[in-house]
Amino acid sequence: MLSHQIDYELRCEWGQHGVTTLAPVSDAVVIVDVLSFSTAVDIAVARGAAILPYRWRDSSAEAFAASKGALLAAPRSAHGEYSLSPVSLQSIPAHTALVLPSPNGSTLCLHATGPTILTACLRNSAAVAARARASGPRIAVIPAGEQWRDGSLRPAIEDLIGAGAVLAELPGRLSPEAELAVAAFQRFRHNLHDVLARCISGQELVARGFARDIELAAEYASSSAAPVLRGDRFVNEAST
Repeated sequence: MLSHQIDYELRCEWGQHGVTTLAPVSDAVVIVDVLSFSTAVDIAVARGAAILPYRWRDSSAEAFAASKGALLAAPRSAHGEYSLSPVSLQSIPAHTALVLPSPNGSTLCLHATGPTILTACLRNSAAVAARARASGPRIAVIPAGEQWRDGSLRPAIEDLIGAGAVLAELPGRLSPEAELAVAAFQRFRHNLHDVLARCISGQELVARGFARDIELAAEYASSSAAPVLRGDRFVNEAST
């Protein structure tokens, strides 16, 4: 029988199964999708915008956005429009509501339950950790990972590092899984851009012309935003 890491305050597990297993026994759940959902959310909410997560490639997204008075993110290839590319959100106006579907981070956020759901990246890991700690000592950090072509989970080093960056800021007993995430973060802490550019996800972005997104994602501790899911949208609730 699974223990759900209940002997430890600080827990870590991958993807959707991690969310469904750990969320019911945790005070806060932190979804980590460094390349690129979590980084995009950080940049948007830091500017006062709100991000509404939604299912990936769902034909109802346009109607959903209209019902919320929100914009719908364009495909990443649509340069000049708001999309999953963090660069595209650097000038998003305050009070903008943007529906931002993604296959990993956004989708996982919709599966998460509990009193406090956050999303974190390398930029805001300390701020998110502080906000999560305010909700209680039992914190589950979920590296989203990517997907293989058959839809199965592909563990992604960038998300493990991002999860470790959050967990390293938190007091409490680390599960072995959480310890591994912290160790990954500590191993690459001083060389984040290099590892993000060399990993599979980073190589894919570079090949598609999104190297600048990697630069933004690697800016460790550059943001004080703490994106918290309130109803259907992420807003900034940085602890003061």
